[in-house]
Amino acid sequence: MISEENAQVQQGSAAAEPKKKHTLRKIGCSIAAIVLVGLAVFVYIKFYFVFGEGVKAGELNYFVNKGYVFKTNEGKLIQSGFKGQAGATIVSNEFLFSVEDQAVADSLMKCSSKTVELHYKEYLGTLPWRGVSKYVVDGIVSVH
Repeated sequence: MISEENAQVQQGSAAAEPKKKHTLRKIGCSIAAIVLVGLAVFVYIKFYFVFGEGVKAGELNYFVNKGYVFKTNEGKLIQSGFKGQAGATIVSNEFLFSVEDQAVADSLMKCSSKTVELHYKEYLGTLPWRGVSKYVVDGIVSVH
C-alpha cells in the first residue's frame, strides 16, 4: 500500500514539473515580448516621431555635405536679431539644421548668402544617416 502511494506521488510530481516549466516559459516569453514592444516604442518616439515643425527665416550662412561614414547635408541659418549669453556677450540667432532630401539640398547649395524661409521638422533624437541636428529641413518656402 505504501509503495503504491509513493508511486502515485512520484508520478504526480513528475507531471507537475513540465507544467511549471511550461508556465515559466510562458511568463518569460511574455516579459520578453513586453520588453521588445517597449523598446520599439522608445526607438520610434526618440528617432522617428515628429515633435514639432515650423518655418524659420534668415540668411543662409553655409550649407555643406560632410561626414566620415554617412555623408549628410548640414547648414546654418543666421536669423535677424540677437540673443544674450552669460557674460554679457551678444551673439546672433543661429539655426543649425540637416537636410535628408537631395533635391532640397541641391537647391540650398545655390542659395548661399541669400535670405530663405525653410520648413523643418524637429525630432527628439538624431540618427547618423539623417544628420547631426535634430532639426531636419524638408522644404524651401521662399528665397529672396
